[in-house]
Amino acid sequence: MLKEADEKFERFYEMKRLGYDLDTIEDCVCEIYKIEKEDLFSRSRQKVKSDARALFCFWAHRELGFAQRELARRLGMTQPGVGYAVTKGEAISKSNNYRIEAELVI
Repeated sequence: MLKEADEKFERFYEMKRLGYDLDTIEDCVCEIYKIEKEDLFSRSRQKVKSDARALFCFWAHRELGFAQRELARRLGMTQPGVGYAVTKGEAISKSNNYRIEAELVI
């Protein structure tokens, strides 16, 4: 369990060292889904926008280590909504084989 925590910790810092932040993830997700940033932050329940928000939440929370509360404030969502989006985003990432490193070219 300690090894897993160390790997996660190293991953967060490696991602940040490579220049990944919320803005770069926003750009990447918007490019994948062909939407504008405003659409990512809208409260729309359209599938494309909802899936884009979910992938954004997954990458921001699991890959960069941002707190769900912080993401909820940024997106105008509730914390439980972000938690659900993270789970949904993980499924989207796996089913479409999306990897943040492959999506963003530095």
